Amino acid sequence: MKKLAWTVAGLLFLALMVWLWQVLADARIISPAFFSSPQRAWTSLVRGLSNGPLFDAFTGTVERMVYGWLVAGLAGIVTGSLIGTSKAARTYLGPTLEMLRPLPAAAIIPLAIAVFGLTNTMVIAVVAFGAFWPTLLSTIHGFSEVEPRLYEVSRALGLSRWQVIFKIALPSAMPDVLAGLRLSITVALGLSVVGEMLASGQGLGQWILVAGRMFRAPDVFAGIILLGGIGVFTAWLLAILENHFLKWRKTY
Repeated sequence: MKKLAWTVAGLLFLALMVWLWQVLADARIISPAFFSSPQRAWTSLVRGLSNGPLFDAFTGTVERMVYGWLVAGLAGIVTGSLIGTSKAARTYLGPTLEMLRPLPAAAIIPLAIAVFGLTNTMVIAVVAFGAFWPTLLSTIHGFSEVEPRLYEVSRALGLSRWQVIFKIALPSAMPDVLAGLRLSITVALGLSVVGEMLASGQGLGQWILVAGRMFRAPDVFAGIILLGGIGVFTAWLLAILENHFLKWRKTY
């Protein structure tokens, strides 16, 4: 019952935001060439998805985001597990990781362009680089916080390094790993849009950029609505994964 009440409250707040959006659009404080009404944005969204170009842009962005996120997630979890289970590795690699961690992913775009050119691969590479760090650091933290006595038990049982990781450390570190994946997919979506704007790739980033240059405000807002929809859907999907992999926590 409480969960239903919060859901209703969230929907009411969303309706309030749309109403305020409509009021501002009707007041014409900002020119309609730059600020679309909800109705015009919705019409543009439906038309774009029906005719094809907006749907193609949507699928292009999702494809780049997912590919980059999967590469980053796999690399981050594997690398983070190896570093997190080794105190020596954390000691030696700690300064390097701290130096690279705050580096904005957008800063490597010129290098990525030089290596891959203005291609789809360049966008995926930038997305993977940016999404790699949240997953890596969260995984390292999760593995480093595993109860030390569990490692002692694994040594007594004669388990290999990979058996320790998959049977003991990974289940314990799963909350941190999933938190890193949740953060990294948000980074992946943002970098996909930025990469598309620079590489002129077919995607929502390019759609929004072109629509803005041609003063098609409804198309701009239609693209923004789709980006918000992607964010909501991915958050919902990851919440389902968390409930599945962390259902053991409900028993405590």
